[in-house]
Amino acid sequence: MNDKKDYQEYIKELGQKIKTYRIMKEMSQQDLEDKTGVSKRSISRLEQGESVQVDNLFKILLALELGDNIELLVPDQTKRPSFYLEKTADKPKRVRKKIKKSEFKWGG
Repeated sequence: MNDKKDYQEYIKELGQKIKTYRIMKEMSQQDLEDKTGVSKRSISRLEQGESVQVDNLFKILLALELGDNIELLVPDQTKRPSFYLEKTADKPKRVRKKIKKSEFKWGG
């Protein structure tokens, strides 16, 4: 079974989250339009899970004080700790020394 979402599901989920943040900020769609310059129709479309222009999405995110989260959309790989780790596939693997088994002698 395929657990991945298609893009429409992501847009719908994003729209619901934006609507929740707008309501938590006690803003109407009209207030958000006044603050961003994005039409109420575009805001409504986004909240209903329809696609909108990317620049309008960013204006809305900034107006809802979610600008710090924009970087999470496409994280900078150079800031990840794993980016700085050396690749082990290129390095020679550590070899264990073979220990010769000696014959055990009692009292000797």
